[in-house]
Amino acid sequence: MSALKDSNLFQQLGLKHPLIVAPMAGGPSSVDLTAAASAAGALGAMGGAYSNAAAIEAFAAQVRQQTDKPFSINLFIPHSIPEVAADRIERAVEATARYRQELELSSPQLGLPYEEDFDAQFEAVLRIKPACLSFVFGLLPADHVREAKRAGIPLIGTATTLEEARALEESGVDAITLQGYEAGGHRGIFDARAADPEIGIHDLLTQSVGTIRLPLIAAGGIMTAGDIRTALQAGAQAVQMGTAFLACSEAGTSAPYRKRLLETPDRKTRTTRAFSGRFARGIENRFMDEMDGKPDAILPFPAQNKFTRDIRGASTAKGSPDFLSLWSGTGKGELWQGSAAELIGRLFA
Repeated sequence: MSALKDSNLFQQLGLKHPLIVAPMAGGPSSVDLTAAASAAGALGAMGGAYSNAAAIEAFAAQVRQQTDKPFSINLFIPHSIPEVAADRIERAVEATARYRQELELSSPQLGLPYEEDFDAQFEAVLRIKPACLSFVFGLLPADHVREAKRAGIPLIGTATTLEEARALEESGVDAITLQGYEAGGHRGIFDARAADPEIGIHDLLTQSVGTIRLPLIAAGGIMTAGDIRTALQAGAQAVQMGTAFLACSEAGTSAPYRKRLLETPDRKTRTTRAFSGRFARGIENRFMDEMDGKPDAILPFPAQNKFTRDIRGASTAKGSPDFLSLWSGTGKGELWQGSAAELIGRLFA
């Protein structure tokens, strides 16, 4: 039986508020934001997917220098793919050549491995012993589940459908984040090649409450105190919010990303595979618009993610949002630019 199955997950963790400040890998979930969220009574979360084991341990140590409150670490379940065929890489290079020329980048060299060593990341998590390990893109292997339970680390999986939630429940996780279609960033769909089920958080909660017996965390389009109340009244035990915190003073959101967020309050978003090869929701920009029309030039995940890293990095360095993955959910309204603690205080006033 799950250790947290019949108890309140957030009481177990000693949190003041039923809120996870979403793990936003690639910069926004900085040490300062993670620590500030936890210190304010929510659960701060490190997006550790793009970090090696040493970097994950260093991040956790820095968070613990700032607060003794619990925090979470999030990883991507690996789905290894064989080396991408040369002709596919040629199409991708040709489709992005003018962007690299514009950004003064040399021709890319793409090879294995396309992602970090998951087993090494997981071993680092076991050494760190965070309050929780959360993950997306599938099921944690059974031996890893056993190791996490031996270490006393609760597990939070991510589901975009009722079927995925059932699989997670059977696998032995302690709670499930239900990720609605409204959520910014990567969709947690198990199969990277599958069509997006496009289920909103309200429908996903309706399908899951009473069927899934684990604590449920609602994610997607949640921006206000009213949104939180609605999710909790619908049966969620907690909420996960990312976009609402992107402009906070502690967030590691890059300057061009932050500027684009703040100057477009309506934040027209859609899902795309252009940046990573997996569906992810972000603000529309030039790279998304032009690459979405060339699906044959987009490599599979995680190869595409590695392939576009230099483009995204150069775009940030030049202060341009044109080639950035501007991950953002569908929630509307002005973004809070003060501290994370102030925002959390306002949300739970």
